[in-house]
Amino acid sequence: MIRLFSLARVFGVMLMIFSTSYTLPILTAWLYDDGTMLLFIRDLLLTFSLGGVLWVLSKDFARELKAKDGFILVLLTWGGMAAISAVPLMSYLPSLSFTDAYFETMSGLSTTGATVLSGLDRLPPAINLWRHELHWIGGMGIIVLAVAILPILGVGGRQVFMSETPGPMKDSKLTPRIAETAKNLWAIYAGITLACILALKLAGMDWLDAVCHAFSTLGLGGFSTHDANIAFFDSPVIEGVLMVFMLLSGMNFATHFLAVRNRSLNPYLYDVEAKPYLALIMGSCLAVAGYLNLKGVYPDFLTALRNAAFNVISIATDCGFSSVDFGQWPIFVPLWMLFLACITVNTGSTGGGIKMMRTLILAKQSEVQMFLLTHPTAIHPLKLGKMIVHSNIQLSVLGFIFVYFMSIVTLTFVLIVTGMDFVSALSSIVSCLNNAGPGLGQVGPATNYASLSDFQTWICTLAMFLGRMEIFTVLVLFTPAFWRK
Repeated sequence: MIRLFSLARVFGVMLMIFSTSYTLPILTAWLYDDGTMLLFIRDLLLTFSLGGVLWVLSKDFARELKAKDGFILVLLTWGGMAAISAVPLMSYLPSLSFTDAYFETMSGLSTTGATVLSGLDRLPPAINLWRHELHWIGGMGIIVLAVAILPILGVGGRQVFMSETPGPMKDSKLTPRIAETAKNLWAIYAGITLACILALKLAGMDWLDAVCHAFSTLGLGGFSTHDANIAFFDSPVIEGVLMVFMLLSGMNFATHFLAVRNRSLNPYLYDVEAKPYLALIMGSCLAVAGYLNLKGVYPDFLTALRNAAFNVISIATDCGFSSVDFGQWPIFVPLWMLFLACITVNTGSTGGGIKMMRTLILAKQSEVQMFLLTHPTAIHPLKLGKMIVHSNIQLSVLGFIFVYFMSIVTLTFVLIVTGMDFVSALSSIVSCLNNAGPGLGQVGPATNYASLSDFQTWICTLAMFLGRMEIFTVLVLFTPAFWRK
């Protein structure tokens, strides 16, 4: 009981802090006079008051949180914030059910970018900004979660990159020193966001579109202010700017911090994920462009390269922007893109999926096992760069990847049982679990998730939540051992 009150106290403080995020849409509503200012003021007061009540009722139960408490707090934060964030959408769109509103806000905070809304071009600026701000808030929360919290909780091999990141990642408790790490990462995140906003404005977007799409890009979310997504702009310059910042957002933000602090590019050279990440994506862009050109999808290689590069980078980094309906491409290409969404982005980024770190560990582990088949008595430690990956981390990674693929299989079968076709079911689960956004078929880039039934929508919401919480963080709560003293 004391633990629950202690968690309620922290959650109450977080709600009060979260209420300040309504300030930006309030200012936008005032600036554009779109009629939503009172709505957001009311929701700010509601969120702050709810947080204040939780804090007052539990203020006498303050104690230092242990690592086990982190699991509950992380889930409570993401699930609760999504529910609170749905209120403005339901207030402005009374026909929007709680199921769809929660899907939209969970998609925002988890930086998935899947949407059930249409008529985005006609939404009030403040409502559109609110959707995109959720991407930005969720993106930074994910970075702090990945760099400062999940390694402490020991989730799926996260410990392996603790030594590469700044700040107090080696602590065994969730101490206030995490604030130091979070502060440094926020500064880098905000600085790159500002650079993206200015670059998009110079590329031809108006200020609202520039801010919204910069929020989506840094969070690797994929929400847009237009139903046509990036195809609305039909601008190679805008696409080029977005590609650069999507690639940056798919890298470890702790590496960005070290590069800025040291005023050197060496941290990127020493980052074991960065080089394979860029090589895999760049190679895929060229290969897909050549394949599309060979199949006659586009009249020349440069046109194929423009469309392939943008959409491959977007899906591979789990951002989810689209400039064309890639669902109409030869099926090999979108399936390859969804595969890249599973394995490509770096730990400490705003992307989802297995992450490049685990991919490299799994590949290296396979290499070691093949070596030991011919040299069974040899000692062959698994190394990533100069780091030795210990056996407990290898087992953790294997366990995570098994549960990851079993989650895809199980949830796909659940959607198939509800009547969804195989391609739509598989792609929607892969996209949601990797927080990538658009799938194929019924949920392809030319459509959205509005056609799903309520049950199907909740399954996809669960997939987004599982993917963002690294699966183990959710499932561990259902084990008896977790609740034992």
